[in-house]
Amino acid sequence: MLGEAARAAGYRLIIRDAVGSTMEEARRALDQGEPGKLWIVARSQDAGRGRHGRQWGSPPGNLYASLLLTDPCEPALAPQLGFVTGLALHDAASRVLGPAASALRLKWPNDLLLDKAKTSGLLLEGESRAGRLNVIIGCGVNIASCPSDTPYPATFLKAAAPEASVEAMLEALSDAWAKRFAIWSQPGGFGPTRAAWLERAAFLGETITIRLPEGPVSGRFVGLDPIGRLDLATEAGRRLIDAGDLFFGAI
Repeated sequence: MLGEAARAAGYRLIIRDAVGSTMEEARRALDQGEPGKLWIVARSQDAGRGRHGRQWGSPPGNLYASLLLTDPCEPALAPQLGFVTGLALHDAASRVLGPAASALRLKWPNDLLLDKAKTSGLLLEGESRAGRLNVIIGCGVNIASCPSDTPYPATFLKAAAPEASVEAMLEALSDAWAKRFAIWSQPGGFGPTRAAWLERAAFLGETITIRLPEGPVSGRFVGLDPIGRLDLATEAGRRLIDAGDLFFGAI
């Protein structure tokens, strides 16, 4: 069930037993004229995917959700929705974990870490139809299990909070999203969103490596610029990065 704040803000929910992927279900709903503000949740997926088309294992017991938004913002601002979603995931996991939440951090650009291991990720896709932007945000949260064959260490919420559940995470996430999106939607709303994200950032001020199509680049993670690009201090000078895979340490 969605949280009270989410329902009050007009969000709705569809739950499926098994799907290829919730993002594809959201895209089909859009094709059928769905007006948006719709959460689609599946108990399992057999064609889930992450960034760069990576396959995402989706056994029962974890949260697989996509949020369909129609005309949420200007196209140039859409990438900032990833930071809004990251904060909502952090807020929700904090509510579910209780005291164990102190180990949560946000890894740029789109992962939630628990004890430096990935417990959640998100995928943001947008398209324009008839001059209107449509956005689908996919969220996968490891609650009861996690994959073992990942390029980055992974964990799951029940490892730290045995009482964690899909239902509790969905309720908390839907409420957190509604509240964070409302803040971001105000004039100048990326300012407080950016500040809140940086307060929860993993590896801020430390040496990291960003793997880019042209090769890895290492440097000190300085912060985010005013539009959300990662600010990296390298030996060759400062560099602003729009997207890439972040790893701790230098290569």
